[in-house]
Amino acid sequence: MSLSERVFRRGPFPVKFRLLEVQRVTRITPRMARVTLGGAELEGFQSDGADDHVKVALPVDGEREIAVPTIGPGGLVFPEGKPRPVLRDYTPRRHDAAAGELDLDFVIHGDGPATSWAAQAKPGDRIGVGGPRGSLVVAKDFDWYLLAGDETALPAIGRRLEELPAGSRAIVFVEVEDEGEEQRFVTQADVQVTWLHRRGAEAGTTELLEKAIRALSWPSGDGFVWVAAESGTVRTIRDHLRDERGVNKDWMRAVGYWKRGVSDHHDG
Repeated sequence: MSLSERVFRRGPFPVKFRLLEVQRVTRITPRMARVTLGGAELEGFQSDGADDHVKVALPVDGEREIAVPTIGPGGLVFPEGKPRPVLRDYTPRRHDAAAGELDLDFVIHGDGPATSWAAQAKPGDRIGVGGPRGSLVVAKDFDWYLLAGDETALPAIGRRLEELPAGSRAIVFVEVEDEGEEQRFVTQADVQVTWLHRRGAEAGTTELLEKAIRALSWPSGDGFVWVAAESGTVRTIRDHLRDERGVNKDWMRAVGYWKRGVSDHHDG
């Protein structure tokens, strides 16, 4: 099987913004809220990759209704005379077409607009969801998978673990604040999860993920490596994987999901 067949891009998909309604909100951990969305406009939604991301349009402060943009030849077009929504990228944690539901997990931290919205979200609230524009499709026959990241990576990590078939092997490193932020995953794969606790250290300032990956006894066979966390952290890990471990770039995805001091950052 060729490289392109084992890891490849699917898309681009036709993109539109959907106006969706909150069905329920569940606190997965003290710092993670799962918002389940639904509505007639969810029909036709497609997400084929565990680390897909959608553009979420959130109402600005004091507004209940959301001015959902449309897609024009030059990009997003916002309704005139209405407050422009806040836009952020999120991973579709679960999509159930039969039930008409889409789950998005929000990290609750600080006082940013997405955190503030998710912390107060309730059934009946509405937001816009655009995308995904495409998907990274990863074969399920690798000898092993290495998945690493902080809490922002948990939706993609959890989804990939749940989608791996029986007989798969996955090694997982996740940095979170403390034991209370650990999650349980339902998976058929043989999974080894190591939780790394910051214990009061500021997110994006530790070397916990890097040290864990450096200390890993590298498995034999073909592996797919996926890392997502703060941009500077990921950059250092990416260099290690490429230059010291010799990981094939076609079988590696290392993305900065956020950057300290920068709002709405995503490496893509």
